Amino acid sequence: MRISIVTVGKIKEKYLSAGIAEFAKRLAPYCRLDIIEVDEERMPDTPSPAAKEKTLTREGERLLKSVRDNSYLIVLDVAGKQLSSEDFAAKLDSLALSGQSDITFVIGGAFGLAPNILAAAKERLSFSKMTFTHQMIRLLLVEQIYRAFKISRGEKYHW
Repeated sequence: MRISIVTVGKIKEKYLSAGIAEFAKRLAPYCRLDIIEVDEERMPDTPSPAAKEKTLTREGERLLKSVRDNSYLIVLDVAGKQLSSEDFAAKLDSLALSGQSDITFVIGGAFGLAPNILAAAKERLSFSKMTFTHQMIRLLLVEQIYRAFKISRGEKYHW
């Protein structure tokens, strides 16, 4: 299985980078993981609605260019569907069994995702009704992908 995470911005915090690297290493036996970072747009401290829209559009164009044509696109969106870890594992299994072995997750920037990204998505996934930084979500996502593979194979992780 090939899994890509396409995300806005770079990780600046060492503890997040270390966690992401650790789970990426743990995922190596289970899948090919690619993390693709696109540039984050700069904005003033108090942007107008038009400036926010322009930012989302620019970031959205860069994000979409990084998604392969045949990839199953799942966006992380606060308004998306919430799944348990077991349901997430079952979703990945179902995609693989249906021949969809190329999955891309998209994580937006500070202002979310452009409408064109949301429209292109096959699914919207939410980790919580709480708000997390997009950098933290990247760590949570790679951990949940790893957990999903462990669950699917009946391997011990945390229980």
